[in-house]
Amino acid sequence: MMSSLWFLGIDLGTGSCKAVAVDENGKVLGFGVSEYSGAETQERWQEQDPRELLKAAIASVRQAVEQSGTSPGSCGGMSIGGALHSVMALDGRDQPLTGVITWADGRAVKQAKAVAATPTGMSLYRETGCPAHGMYPLYKVMWLRENRPEVFRSARRYVSAKEYVGFHLTGAWQVDYSLAAGSGFLNTDTLKWSDPALDLAGIRKEQLAPLASPVALLGKLQAEVAVQMGLLVNTPVVMGSSDAVNSSIGAGAVASLQATLMVGTSGALRVIAPQPVLDPKARSWCYAIDESHWLVGGAINNGGMALSWLRDCLNQAHVGQPLTFEDVLTLASRAPAGSGGLICLPFFAGERSPNWNLNARAVFFGMSLAHEARHLARALLEGMAFRFKSLFEVLTELGLDVRQIVASGGFTKSELWLQVMADVLERELSVPVWGETSALAAAFWPFLSTGGAGSISDIQNWVQFGRVQRPVPEHTAVYDRIYPLYTGLYRSLTGAFDEVARLQHELGL
Repeated sequence: MMSSLWFLGIDLGTGSCKAVAVDENGKVLGFGVSEYSGAETQERWQEQDPRELLKAAIASVRQAVEQSGTSPGSCGGMSIGGALHSVMALDGRDQPLTGVITWADGRAVKQAKAVAATPTGMSLYRETGCPAHGMYPLYKVMWLRENRPEVFRSARRYVSAKEYVGFHLTGAWQVDYSLAAGSGFLNTDTLKWSDPALDLAGIRKEQLAPLASPVALLGKLQAEVAVQMGLLVNTPVVMGSSDAVNSSIGAGAVASLQATLMVGTSGALRVIAPQPVLDPKARSWCYAIDESHWLVGGAINNGGMALSWLRDCLNQAHVGQPLTFEDVLTLASRAPAGSGGLICLPFFAGERSPNWNLNARAVFFGMSLAHEARHLARALLEGMAFRFKSLFEVLTELGLDVRQIVASGGFTKSELWLQVMADVLERELSVPVWGETSALAAAFWPFLSTGGAGSISDIQNWVQFGRVQRPVPEHTAVYDRIYPLYTGLYRSLTGAFDEVARLQHELGL
């Protein structure tokens, strides 16, 4: 293989698309990012225009290529990392019948809860690794069947955002194991489509794309899009994986003793295991990566979006220069550990792991006249950290012996946020030098497919750590006292969450 080869990774995320160009040593040569236009929001709906996602993918790649100054003819290949749990229906001409229904879309909560209340919910979890929750495309397809029968009858295919973009790059339909696993339709043991899941949704396996390994070839770059990206026609496009898998691999956390703690818009705690790991209580998920690796963990809905909510609220009453995200973090830094006894349940967008309750709502508890905006801001950070502590406890209970936690995502830019996480988890957090870990791993898959690496473990040659955030014992002692209050408060409010969710629905919220 020529030493001058370079590779492209595309991270097709929830809010933007990022692309990175790297050489064979993982050195970043160029980077590009393109935001999407706003998603359509209607009650619990969250849909994106697939054309906007394709446009952003092309724009971010072009930026990365131009910045890299490399020869297009030396590109050894690319892959797309796609956000999990999206789905859209296409007609017989491969035209969209819906927008891209994202993971944040909550319309299928009724369908998921109905299945969860029966033995079918647990049997499907054991087969697919997916708890019965409305974020999974399986339940979104069920919603379409019940509420949009004309779309359901006309749908020839159900695809993710990544598959749609990949098709427009290569003209081929295929889906990698990880994206398929995140749909709720994949048997996590056999790596084939699950007949019980298909039967439940009322669709045929022919309506889903053929399955492929992450190192398999999706196809070659077509002429029109190649020109737009600044690349050569027939540049190889490798399958790659999901953004969740890429986040862990790109952080160098490829052993079962390592976990990746990611916080962006949402958040997740994940471990790559050499075999499927399932929870008898279905609190965690388990997604196939390839024939010998599985991603095990849990995710939270409320990461950066919760802090954005507080920023927007403060700005509505703030005359003058609007507060930024960083301003809110600075505000939080002025409050002590424990936020003066103010406890936040940060369920602004419901809850995923470990309790899978879309009806959960945010709560600030213990507030007095002594509390200020700075306490609210820090309590939000601490509430998120407590969610990860609950996830960490589940993984430990399942026998996963996590000894190193690698941090990734936007929260790594904040020393305070990292410190709160380290203090609550009572673990050191290692921070990679290159923060766009999902894009980096997307570039690694074509490198691996060419034989440049022997296994995913070789990504560690590309990853360097810039710093380690260590827990402060005094802070940890405070959080150890608050955490039981936090978990007890959640349990006591479970019934009230359902009641207030019904009330808000009736009021049109």
